Amino acid sequence: MKKPNPELIDEENPEWTEEMFRSAHPARKALPEIFGAKLASELLKRKPGQRGAQKRPKKDPVTIRYSRDVLKYFRSTGPGWQARIDAVLKEWVAQHGQDSERKEM
Repeated sequence: MKKPNPELIDEENPEWTEEMFRSAHPARKALPEIFGAKLASELLKRKPGQRGAQKRPKKDPVTIRYSRDVLKYFRSTGPGWQARIDAVLKEWVAQHGQDSERKEM
């Protein structure tokens, strides 16, 4: 049998044994004990992958066109590139937003 990589051993979260699997409880039984009945019922209502209630206002989906070089740059920065575009635009609005509104009036 291959020995585990010592750098990947997590003493606080060991690999499960057969005994651990046998003694495990399904979520519908364990969650009420951990979180209380009300929260557990909310957690169990959702389907896998379904999001819960949003705490912040949702973003509005829009179609917008960016130049290829802008898209190439932001996509090259990896996952979250759309959020980074949003952050850059928020920063611009914070710096220029009120001045731009006055000029349009």
